[in-house]
Amino acid sequence: MELRSTNPRHQSPFKSLDWFTVALYLLLVIGGVISIYAASYDFDKASIFDFSEFSGKQIYWVGFSIILGFMLLLIEEHLYETYAYPIYIGILLLLVVTIFIAPNIKGSRSWLVLGPMSLQPAEFAKFATALALAKLFGGYNFNLNAKPTNYLKAISIIFLPIMLILAQHETGSALVYLGLLFVLYREGMSGLVLLAMTMAVAIFVVTIKYTEHTTLSIPDGEFVVYVLLMVAMISMLAFYSKTLIPARNILIGFIAASLIVWILGCLGISVNGNYFFMGLIGASTIYIILELIRTRIIRLAAIVTMTVLTIGFMFSVNYVFTSVLQPHQQQRIKVSLGIENDPLRAGYNVNQSKIAIGSGGLTGKGFLMGTQTKLKYVPEQHTDFIFCTIGEEEGFIGTTVTMLLFVALILRVIHIAERQPTTFGRVYAYCVASYLIVHFCINIGMVIGLCPVIGIPLPFFSYGGSSLWGFTFLLFILLRIDASRRFHH
Repeated sequence: MELRSTNPRHQSPFKSLDWFTVALYLLLVIGGVISIYAASYDFDKASIFDFSEFSGKQIYWVGFSIILGFMLLLIEEHLYETYAYPIYIGILLLLVVTIFIAPNIKGSRSWLVLGPMSLQPAEFAKFATALALAKLFGGYNFNLNAKPTNYLKAISIIFLPIMLILAQHETGSALVYLGLLFVLYREGMSGLVLLAMTMAVAIFVVTIKYTEHTTLSIPDGEFVVYVLLMVAMISMLAFYSKTLIPARNILIGFIAASLIVWILGCLGISVNGNYFFMGLIGASTIYIILELIRTRIIRLAAIVTMTVLTIGFMFSVNYVFTSVLQPHQQQRIKVSLGIENDPLRAGYNVNQSKIAIGSGGLTGKGFLMGTQTKLKYVPEQHTDFIFCTIGEEEGFIGTTVTMLLFVALILRVIHIAERQPTTFGRVYAYCVASYLIVHFCINIGMVIGLCPVIGIPLPFFSYGGSSLWGFTFLLFILLRIDASRRFHH
């Protein structure tokens, strides 16, 4: 008689594997190999399988990734949760070692050279950080809002790899981890944090971009920030207070003070803009504090905190931009925001990329027929700028299909997240979705000139083993966790 295991954990994960996600993965990596071949193809008509070419090397990495994915599926899913912290600590130690032993490549010390192969530990830190964060949230009775130390634990897990990667002078890879803040929002973090992040981006952009002194003798950027802050204060006060009277009073005070300044200006009496707005915002803040004391509505303290942080951040933007960011980073941001036009240096890649995509039209010039690509006008086109190859040779239709594949994968991962019976599985899945969203949006954004060029690859498409293997780890660990979901019911 044949004996079979009755332990459900010993059943094959392939019976309940999400094959739709696997199909999307295969379509993306195959599309990546074809695009890399098109981007690096020369007139010598080298074969796509030639291992001396980028496409041949990518095929090797794809093959290894498929084997790696298969091996990840064979590991018991509970082991990922059991060893989440040891994996995370091991990767952090590897990041530390990388700072000291990695060679200096274009100002960055983020690549470990292992003979003929180079690996970037920051790519593997993504799945390790996701596992650690999922392990934290999956702990017994863990609730993000239960006590402040829970926030400290979650933020520490996210920011430790960020700090180590920044120490390697790899800003782009470090910024990707900020996407994990969306996971905290899904698990109960206040929407005010996302509002603060949005405001910080807006403040940074307008403060850097609009520096002309044309409004009340202060830069237009600062004027816009002051006005936005006043609008935010009034809106939040109206939302948090039991009545609209406090918000109405501040609005009336703002209008009255503005009329007085306008009248003084008509009489030829100039008013210092910074003193005017700081006085107005200071008086409004004191009024809100008095309302907090009178009504004991604790949420009003959020308005005071937001006001102080906004003012402090606004005055620190110029210092950070000029003293913290590297000159090449400053230049890229200026070009991206349209402050400077530098088509032959900092803006060269983006300018040529937009020309390539625009020349593709609706249906493209045809496979291997892109002139911008073949004449090597776009540097690093097989890596971070691979999307412009698709735009030139396959046109609007090709780029749309590619983007739809990514959107389908992201939505599928979110669907997988919501059907997880455990907090560990759900949090890990949302980490994967966050990484995909950030890479997808920023890479395509920088290729078409909407974001500064910060060196973020397009998942599964850009040339390189580290990125491909890193995302393979992320995706197939998720598939293994999901394949065992029925055993938790």
